[in-house]
Amino acid sequence: MNTHMRRAAVAVAAGAMAVSLAACGSADEAGDNDSTKASAAKGDDIKVGLLLPENQTARYEKFDRPLIEEKIGELTNGKGEVVYANAKQDASQQAQQVESMITNKVDVIILDAVDAAAIKSSVQKAKDADIPVVAYDRLAQGPIDAYTSFDNVTVGKTQGEALLEALGDKAKDGQIVMMNGSSTDPNAAQFKEGAHSVLDGKVNVGKEYDTKEWKPENANANMEGAISAIGKDKIIGVYSANDGMAGGIITALKAAGIKVPVTGQDAELAGVQRIVSGEQYMSVYKPYAPEADAAAEMAVALAQGKSLDSIAKDKVDSPTNKGIPSVLVDVTSLTQDNIKDTVVKDGVYTVAEICTAKYKAACEKIGLE
Repeated sequence: MNTHMRRAAVAVAAGAMAVSLAACGSADEAGDNDSTKASAAKGDDIKVGLLLPENQTARYEKFDRPLIEEKIGELTNGKGEVVYANAKQDASQQAQQVESMITNKVDVIILDAVDAAAIKSSVQKAKDADIPVVAYDRLAQGPIDAYTSFDNVTVGKTQGEALLEALGDKAKDGQIVMMNGSSTDPNAAQFKEGAHSVLDGKVNVGKEYDTKEWKPENANANMEGAISAIGKDKIIGVYSANDGMAGGIITALKAAGIKVPVTGQDAELAGVQRIVSGEQYMSVYKPYAPEADAAAEMAVALAQGKSLDSIAKDKVDSPTNKGIPSVLVDVTSLTQDNIKDTVVKDGVYTVAEICTAKYKAACEKIGLE
């Protein structure tokens, strides 16, 4: 399975999980975060519900799910069971999946919410059933017991800074398009906040979109609209919140004969290949192993009635709860210059996977062999 990534996780976890966030409230303010009483007698024989939001983005099935399953197995001596469900971007279906987990009497739930606000009542139902919930990657509302993600404002800042670097002294010579993520995803708002914090005043934003469901085809349609509204000769760059949307954006740009810097996120294989070929300027590499490990560690600890003090060093606030024990993982700007030192070195992709026949010449040109 992901043995290369697992080995890499040991190397990156210590630094990556050292991100700190000032506490915005005490643990007492978090409501009843002490779910440990629910299963204090549990040993390794636990049942973990894992709910992921969609399968359009490659990361969830390729990285998150297998890494979490592997780590839970490791922490429970192979006795822990993972009950898995994917909501396929359907918030109603995810609510039903939470109900199913409660009926199935899981000991803890790891939840990556489709819609952070809509899932609130489901989180409360789990809490009422004495089932702790670990919010994974997106901070769901409701009485969450723990949370792990990347420093999402920093992700947006990283993207914005990279776009400014690519534009150089021409940053105000035209207009950029901002293609943010879904308005139902709290991470998207944080990416946007981070990007605006470095872009505002330094570029002219011609058009800005919140892209429904993060779908590449919606980003493509939005980009076509932006080209028509702004004019193809006036667009100098595109802020894209992730790689999937960047693919749709670049398709629209190519059809209009436009070649400008485009950002991304997630270091998807297609995104990395576009970076190699020069079609996409950058992506944000997020080492999934430390995030998955943190989720598994917190879930197992909660299921076994143990404290999170040695795992979760940070505290974050959601719109409904304060002082949620959290682990925040750092990120890296991925460009042509550091592909070898990031995704290849960490075993996410091999050079052979990246440098297929279509990209062989481009790989040779940047020394990726």
